[in-house]
Amino acid sequence: MAETHHLSPEAHARLAAEFKDLTTRGKIEIADKIEEARLLGDLSENGDYHAAKEEQGKMAGRILLLTSVLENCEILEQISNSSVTPGVVVEIRFEGDEVTEKYLFGSIEERREGLEVISPGSPMGQALEDGLVGAKVSYQAEAGSLSVEIVSIEA
Repeated sequence: MAETHHLSPEAHARLAAEFKDLTTRGKIEIADKIEEARLLGDLSENGDYHAAKEEQGKMAGRILLLTSVLENCEILEQISNSSVTPGVVVEIRFEGDEVTEKYLFGSIEERREGLEVISPGSPMGQALEDGLVGAKVSYQAEAGSLSVEIVSIEA
């Protein structure tokens, strides 16, 4: 079964628009680039042709990803700041640190300026999910066991 992606209405609209653009204008544009490169001659040493084909492959991969995300998403209409759930900004402090760090908790497709993303499927994300302000959670990282405190949650 495919992973469910939690998206804000804004992120869903942005991804749907990107999908439409790639599957219409994008496919036509890349086909034109490939055709122009073919007219330049020998394809075995044609850098323009190989670059266009590589771009076509990357675009096809992005279309497949967007298809999966859009078909398997849950649009989050209401985001609560009572616990760590997809769509919130969580402020954490690592054990032994004085400074805090803010992260968006949720899908990488949400992307907010100035915030890194913690995926709910990551070890830290699994430990933080459903956590409350003041909670201290631990998780296993490559460097060993790490502990963080949830300082604040913003919807």
